[in-house]
Amino acid sequence: MSRKILVLPGDGVGPEIIAEAVKVIDALKIGHGLDVELDEAAIGGAGYDAAGQPLPEATLAKAREADAILLGAVGGPQYDTLPRELRPERGLLAIRKELGLFANLRPALLYPELAEASTLKREVVEGLDIMIVRELTGGIYFGEPRGVHTCEDGEREGFNTLVYRESEVERIARAAFETAMKRGKRLCSVDKANVLEVSEFWREIVVRVSGDYPEVELSHMYVDNAAMQLVRAPKQFDVMVTTNMFGDILSDAASMLTGSIGMLPSASLNASGQGMYEPIHGSAPDIAGRGMANPLATILSASMLLRHSLGEAVLADRIDAAVGSVLGQGLRTADIAREGEAVASTAEMGAAVVAAL
Repeated sequence: MSRKILVLPGDGVGPEIIAEAVKVIDALKIGHGLDVELDEAAIGGAGYDAAGQPLPEATLAKAREADAILLGAVGGPQYDTLPRELRPERGLLAIRKELGLFANLRPALLYPELAEASTLKREVVEGLDIMIVRELTGGIYFGEPRGVHTCEDGEREGFNTLVYRESEVERIARAAFETAMKRGKRLCSVDKANVLEVSEFWREIVVRVSGDYPEVELSHMYVDNAAMQLVRAPKQFDVMVTTNMFGDILSDAASMLTGSIGMLPSASLNASGQGMYEPIHGSAPDIAGRGMANPLATILSASMLLRHSLGEAVLADRIDAAVGSVLGQGLRTADIAREGEAVASTAEMGAAVVAAL
């Protein structure tokens, strides 16, 4: 039976990079027997423009029916003056929450051809292969109460709440241990247990869950040290698991180890295996419409979609190999090109991956 993929191009460079990933999916449909139906809907700023909401009801209804979702990016300066609840980023947070997409998988894999594109020395990053498992629907981004108010003395005060329920920590811990079992069986849990009660609570539950995974070597690290270790000796890590905000920051830092944030895909999964797949970078409004964006993170997100939600591991491997082949040929978008190297456009890079398939 044909599976349904909902495509959400979003804002900024989102439509450009999504177009290249769709070409890859179409190539797999035509030449490799992939049986999927594609539909499209608006989210983020595009959702606001179309329906007055960053997550229109029609988009959410389609998302609930889809087997998997492929997202571009959301946001843009033209929306910065909107009330906070109408800004594009609220649509992204809302769809994660509504679909229960609690487990965010963010691989940081260095292609050998890009070792020189990293800002770190080759010997530090060569062979890098990290998976960051980020809790995605709890923590300080969703905690209540939140807001800005005026205190009794007349001074204004802003506040957000960092809160996790036991069940939320346990399910992300299990997702991380399961991921580690499929890799090198090493898991580092990142927290701030020396300062935050929530982190003490987090660590306690992760330790308890570890009893069900005796083959996995569990370690703990404070988030400030983890940030330092990522740029000092990143290959010490196999799988990292952490909270929503810490994972947001650490995965962006890890992206630069691979040469560019334009190279990193992600998967956000719920308990039933439905997922939303997107590059970890933003909408890059400064280069939108100029054909400069790197589509490889989005194409690799399509690979993760096939692997994790559709069970098409062979086709996912073909996409990954095609990306490696294109990089081996020397094609580079601006973000990964060294001085003097020819620069490929967004469409040229996408076409090369299709050809390599």
